[in-house]
Amino acid sequence: MHEIYQKFIKDSERKAFDLEHRTKINFNISKYNAAVSKGKQHYKNLELARKRASSIKHRVVNNLDQYLIEFVSNFEKRGGKVLWALNGEEASQIILDIITRNQAKKVVKSKSMTTEEIGINEVLEENNIHCVETDLGEYIVQVAGQKPYHIVTPAMHMSKDDIAELFNNKFNTPRESTPEELTGYVRIKLRKEFTGADVGITGSNFLIADTGSVCLTENEGNGMMSMSFPKIHIAVAGIEKIIPSLTDLDLFWPLLASHGTGQKMTVYNSIISGPKQDDEYDGPEEMYVILLENNRSELLKHTHQRAALMCIRCGACLNACPVYKNIGGHAYSTTYSGPIGSVITPYLQDLDEYKHLSFASSLCGNCSEVCPVKIPLHELLLYNRNDAVTQGYSKVGEKFSMKGMKTFLMKRKRLDMFNSRLKNIGMQMFFKQAWGSKRDLPKFARKSFRELWNEKNENKT
Repeated sequence: MHEIYQKFIKDSERKAFDLEHRTKINFNISKYNAAVSKGKQHYKNLELARKRASSIKHRVVNNLDQYLIEFVSNFEKRGGKVLWALNGEEASQIILDIITRNQAKKVVKSKSMTTEEIGINEVLEENNIHCVETDLGEYIVQVAGQKPYHIVTPAMHMSKDDIAELFNNKFNTPRESTPEELTGYVRIKLRKEFTGADVGITGSNFLIADTGSVCLTENEGNGMMSMSFPKIHIAVAGIEKIIPSLTDLDLFWPLLASHGTGQKMTVYNSIISGPKQDDEYDGPEEMYVILLENNRSELLKHTHQRAALMCIRCGACLNACPVYKNIGGHAYSTTYSGPIGSVITPYLQDLDEYKHLSFASSLCGNCSEVCPVKIPLHELLLYNRNDAVTQGYSKVGEKFSMKGMKTFLMKRKRLDMFNSRLKNIGMQMFFKQAWGSKRDLPKFARKSFRELWNEKNENKT
């Protein structure tokens, strides 16, 4: 049994029965759900918007090579440099080379799940390069020495009292500090980081093919300052972040905002098409885009699962998932948690080691219902399960039990060979551990339906 799977089982059980944790996450998600529900009401025809977005992303995923070539050509025309990274190690090394070549020592970084995917913070720390997260939520989890808990809300698992206690321990701020006071404290600290930074690292919400542009959408302005203050701007993006045209933003930006935070539009929306031009006064002198592959081509090989590359990282499926709402983001031990993480992680990482994520689902379909680009996530989890079995990754016990069940369920006479008492003993012997210690195994009735039916008909005659 894989160590990753054992850790998942242990962490999931611990978090699911931690009432304080569940209270915090359910409270925070309920706030988001209320806002998102209100945000969706701004649409006259939300379903039509979702269909259009799905159609565009489907076209992109199935013609990814063409759109990537178009983006690279247009971005480089304006002096930008595109670098391709096969995996996280290559991407981190590219960033490290740029920083070292320019003798940079201070880095500011805006919120980016792609940079979390490659573990750039740890790489820079190992090389004595000062790197600060500038998104408030990301800054909080960085100070706490943790990983982001949620795709959109990194510190969703923490209450205001938790954060006040953390800042008191780290910065000696008053324990009774309000959220506004803590935010003001962080703002002052980060302003100094922005003005003294040599390099700014961001992700990208979208890459626009026809203009060669990087798009950032945020609520705090830290992304805009991370790319505009330093002399060097490095944007790290997965190859799937492409959209065809600048005109598509009027569809995708509101969808991302309404499904992610319930807003009509996020507060700051930036379109960056390369480094500072000769007639411009502000902006980076050098700009790099690192296009990250990192096994995304493995998803592309699968006719069904490639649809997961349509994801715009709004986090809606996490907020809708009953499993995520009980075990939380850290239990997954992956960059991407929740339904979307359960679909893509087995291919971005390793199917054998992460196949359990595809089984950690109720298959209720709520994730598919809320997805703004109509990814059939619960169906993709089933395809993942099938791949795990057909590729021989199922355990011996699972194979034995399924074969046994098939043998008995295919023939009524075989089922009737044992009375209910023996059936219940068999259930206890073979399925008690798999069923879990927190639930009671269902019991077979004293008489089967067939026996009851025969008795009923005998009485009639």
